[in-house]
Amino acid sequence: MNGLAIDTSTYVLGVAVIKDGEVAGEIITNIKKNHSVRLMTAIRTLLEEVEIKPQDLDKIIVTEGPGSYTGVRIGVTTGKTLAWSLKIPIVGVSSLEVLAQNGYYFDGFISPFIDARRGQVYTGLYGMENGVFKNIKEDRIVLHKDWLEELKSSGKQVLFLSTDMDKHKQEIKEILGYKAQFPFITGNLLRPSELARLGMKKETEVKDIHTFTPNYIRLAEAEAKWLANQKDQ
Repeated sequence: MNGLAIDTSTYVLGVAVIKDGEVAGEIITNIKKNHSVRLMTAIRTLLEEVEIKPQDLDKIIVTEGPGSYTGVRIGVTTGKTLAWSLKIPIVGVSSLEVLAQNGYYFDGFISPFIDARRGQVYTGLYGMENGVFKNIKEDRIVLHKDWLEELKSSGKQVLFLSTDMDKHKQEIKEILGYKAQFPFITGNLLRPSELARLGMKKETEVKDIHTFTPNYIRLAEAEAKWLANQKDQ
């Protein structure tokens, strides 16, 4: 089985290829440049490097959100277009689930998060339960302070994983103290190879190409205002 994974949910751009069931290669850029300009070039370069033609792909895998509205839309739209033109399935994976894989062997809870501005974060709770790594508390948008207070009462240590750690680390330390744990290695934690691995396993979660939409968790501000105006009319 061959698969192409695409992540544009944050300012990190990631592309990976699974070839014959193994990760053949990945491209990651950790720079704030327009994904729409660089994504197809990255895909073409990687496919050529690992010697796979588009028609040899069996599945497209994308991060469906949450994250940057524009970034998520770019990745999902590109993935849907490729899946439709190649007549192959598309699978969506939570960007938070991909982040959480960095703590797979952590003995405690894992809280991946992405900054959502105004003191809010996109987050969820992951960890081992009966020998299975799973989403223990569903992905959500929440005031980070409220989320940290909830985790404080859990009684377990919590590993925090994020591409936006610098914005929240001090508050995490102040509220959770010794219960808060952080990775030894900083930098990009949204690895497209992990996205590819997760997506290739999700046989039962293949999406209908035409109805597959991003999981923003909340409406974009412009859309929310438009809906509010419609109700007032």
